[in-house]
Amino acid sequence: MEERKIKVGITHGDINGIGYEVILKAFADPVMLELCTPVIYGSPKVAAYHRKAMDIQTNFSIVPSAAEAQDGRVNIVNCTADELKVELTRPSAEAGKAALDALERALQEYQEGYFDVLVTAPINKHTIQSDNFHFPGHTEYIEERVGEGQKALMILLKNDFRVALVTGHVPVSEISSQITKELIMEKLDIFHKSLKKDFGIDNPRIAVFSLNPHAGDEGLLGTEEQTVIIPAMQEMIANGVQCFGPYPADGFMGSGNYTYFDGILAMYHDQGLAPFKALAMDEGVNFTAGLPIVRTSPAHGTAYDIAGKGVASEDSFRQAVYVAIDVFRRRCMEAEINAHPLRRQYYEKRDDSDKLKLDTVED
Repeated sequence: MEERKIKVGITHGDINGIGYEVILKAFADPVMLELCTPVIYGSPKVAAYHRKAMDIQTNFSIVPSAAEAQDGRVNIVNCTADELKVELTRPSAEAGKAALDALERALQEYQEGYFDVLVTAPINKHTIQSDNFHFPGHTEYIEERVGEGQKALMILLKNDFRVALVTGHVPVSEISSQITKELIMEKLDIFHKSLKKDFGIDNPRIAVFSLNPHAGDEGLLGTEEQTVIIPAMQEMIANGVQCFGPYPADGFMGSGNYTYFDGILAMYHDQGLAPFKALAMDEGVNFTAGLPIVRTSPAHGTAYDIAGKGVASEDSFRQAVYVAIDVFRRRCMEAEINAHPLRRQYYEKRDDSDKLKLDTVED
């Protein structure tokens, strides 16, 4: 890894939002090009339009694929039609298609080994829907395309503050029916393994939220804690996973209790993401754990309300690049360590060593 820069594939997301603004702002800093080689999957014309509209001083080179990306430059692979119409602040079917075209090309080139990690700019989850995309969001689509049969887990993080979800983009009316003992165990297992492998925590501590107010008040406000959540936790504890709770979600963040844990497992989307974004929106990162691909994205959305105004902060996107690089390096280091394990020392066990000693004693 020291012989070359990490190559970061970047999808441009919704062209009518702030995607290009935060991408170009982030790589206006030359230090970023010392850390990695960025490859944007999108449209050079649209990138130039955003650059001129907001007077961002970021140059780029057009390349046919990430395989030919140049170090020290921002590279763009054209994935869209030449006459692509930009309508800042407005969702459009054309923008949705452009977002999907970029994502499909990026995942194709990832499978061909042309880049190392993927950072996705925000999409509009409605306009991207098509015959080829019928998913609630990026995570589910990437899981199916390049997951190799493995299950994904969405983790929102800022430094040591990490929040994962049992259910993601699910209607509130369906949450309770989708939360099962098996699903909680699956998510705890992925979370535990990711904290170890991707973040280097030897024995992570995970806090688990309850589903109901006040953790159900012993069944008065719901029984899911007794019938589903606690049994799942007990089984995972028996398997060596340090998980605690279930804690009522309302006071957990405000009291600062989240600082005592390496990760928090929330039962549903807004339960975990609303407090996380209140505390860490500007530099928050969405990381997809559990898959072979290292994929991150900024914690914010398309932000149509400020698109084209030049006021969007690139901090979250920049942090998404940092996290992707850090996780990739840590996985490479882990693979290198495990490639040549130490030979087993058999004489550490008493039965073998004692037998050897007895056999060598003369009469």
